[in-house]
Amino acid sequence: MKRIAIFASGSGSNAQNIAEYFEEKELAEVSLILANTPKAYVLERAKELEIPAYFFDRKNFYHSDEILEIIKEHKIDYIVLAGFLWLFPHNIIQAFPNKVINIHPALLPNYGGRGMYGMKVHNAIVANKETESGITIHYVNEAYDEGQIIFQAKCELLPTDTADDLANKIHDLEFKHFPEVIENLLTAEGTF
Repeated sequence: MKRIAIFASGSGSNAQNIAEYFEEKELAEVSLILANTPKAYVLERAKELEIPAYFFDRKNFYHSDEILEIIKEHKIDYIVLAGFLWLFPHNIIQAFPNKVINIHPALLPNYGGRGMYGMKVHNAIVANKETESGITIHYVNEAYDEGQIIFQAKCELLPTDTADDLANKIHDLEFKHFPEVIENLLTAEGTF
């Protein structure tokens, strides 16, 4: 069974969705949740799901191998970023080549990069009167939202849609597709 670590910064609804999706599967399990915000609700979700969880700060993430060692101690095979807002460090990317993926709430390469996350993305898309948006699941490299694209799903943006309406549509796409794409990647030998 493959062991997944999820990195998150916020509420962790995607982390919970992924964990629950794999509870019924023999392919993989979410074995570790890591958060960079001490009050992130994802830590509470981890407790409820009985998944080991850790909080870390910038020092032990960027200036030591502490987080990499925790990942290795838990025998993690794959890393999923679900609402994780920090640039991922070189030492972990190097230790897990093509085994770190992220989800972004827009159709990359548009509306990506530093500072483009959550409602900031949705507000920009609505302000620019786009007719569609969507999600992008991609490999993580050492630049924000520039890793190779694995999967995209689109949704229509109506002229009457607000940023909140768009956020709800994106959330639905994330819940539907993110666990399935992870499963497909884990199933496809040598591609993840």
